[in-house]
Amino acid sequence: MNRRNFIQKSAIAVSAIAFAGSAFAEESEFPVVRTPVGERKFKSEAVERVIKEVRSSIGNKELGWMFENCFPNTLDTTVDFSMVDGRPDTYVITGDIDAMWLRDSSAQVWPYLPLMKEDKPLQQLIAGVINRQTRCILLDPYANAFYKNPTDTGHWKDDHTDMKPGVHERKWEIDSLCYPIRLAYQYWKDTGDTDPFDEKWHEAIKLTLKTFKEQQRKDGHGPYNFMRTTQWATDTVPGKGYGNPAKPVGLIYSIFRPSDDATIFPFLVPSNFFAMVSLRQAAEMLEAMPKDLETAKECRALADEVEKALAEYAVVNHPEAGKVYAFEVDAYGNYYCTDDGNIPSLLSLPYLGAVKISDPLYQSTRKMLLSKLNPYYCVGKAASGIGGPHVAADSIWPLGVVMEGLTANNTEEVKQCLATLQKTHAGTGFMHEAFNKDDPTNFTRPWFAWANTIFGEFVLKTYHEHPELLD
Repeated sequence: MNRRNFIQKSAIAVSAIAFAGSAFAEESEFPVVRTPVGERKFKSEAVERVIKEVRSSIGNKELGWMFENCFPNTLDTTVDFSMVDGRPDTYVITGDIDAMWLRDSSAQVWPYLPLMKEDKPLQQLIAGVINRQTRCILLDPYANAFYKNPTDTGHWKDDHTDMKPGVHERKWEIDSLCYPIRLAYQYWKDTGDTDPFDEKWHEAIKLTLKTFKEQQRKDGHGPYNFMRTTQWATDTVPGKGYGNPAKPVGLIYSIFRPSDDATIFPFLVPSNFFAMVSLRQAAEMLEAMPKDLETAKECRALADEVEKALAEYAVVNHPEAGKVYAFEVDAYGNYYCTDDGNIPSLLSLPYLGAVKISDPLYQSTRKMLLSKLNPYYCVGKAASGIGGPHVAADSIWPLGVVMEGLTANNTEEVKQCLATLQKTHAGTGFMHEAFNKDDPTNFTRPWFAWANTIFGEFVLKTYHEHPELLD
């Protein structure tokens, strides 16, 4: 299956509480919904210490309860760690889909990186994610999601593309190759450990560079195309699977968005920004470890080319918002001004290190995105926030609300985002993919580990920077 799920009714919201246990915690009125200790996939002493510290320190007991449920959810429920050929190997599912997305698996373990120094088993687990991602990229750099067993085939085996055993889904998304670099770079910076960065990793970086260059499409369509027999228009690709036309100007084509929906205009701006950052991170690593100065030089040159093209083609004059970043462009003068609740998004550019929060162009874009000028900004009886076409047009993504909070430059906005998330978890104690703007008990994906973990990241950031907002 893919990420599409029908809206879950309130009965499922109730059952989501019950599935992990119905006993009430002694210290509060909130039910125990976290996976029981004996059933957890991985235990981190450092993560448990953080949970204990936050819960005992903040005054908002409901947020503390939600943090205890959400922050460790990736470790509790989605990781499968082992040693393969003497090296750590970690397979990470998204939650309710038994497949490993390169994007999600990177984002799911990201908030644990600062805790590795005090927890060597946790460091080994994350090294295993990097090793597994390397093998996935070498199997197929155009695929977005993979199975644990390299011989498995699944529901999408009949997609009209070059499907291989071991691949769950083959939707080309720029960010699928950026997220593993982001994870590897920060792991290296935080630990100094170079063990995951062997010849296979080096080969995967060179393949990433090759794929990005192919998808600049300066000389024809390139090797990738994709179509699917489906009733969902955003699940397949026009133009015989190559996407809508765009002018080859140095930007990288992304046939799908991080939401796994097809792009309208192939130059997805936030993903190109992400590629720019990731290529420079890869170059720094290549210069330091295998000392492959030639490939590092190519990475930097491509990053510079993308940056220049973004400056020329991604900035548009919105009739009401003025000068802003477009979400998608084709370099022929056509553009789409919106944003998506998934990440990378325009809203997330400072979070990904692509621009500064104070940048005036980002701030004008942000103001547009968080208003009715954005066709996928939802204003409802229960909450307001960014959604996207992946689910109903009247649904808000908690990922979008979290990202608004993570990129806010004032405490009032942070406080409002926390309040929105607190009142829309539908009594489950967990985040979801999306919820109806008027009725949070109508939600998709009761088990979505990335949303849970990044919520924990948001609470922890607030705890360190503005603990008074959690009281």
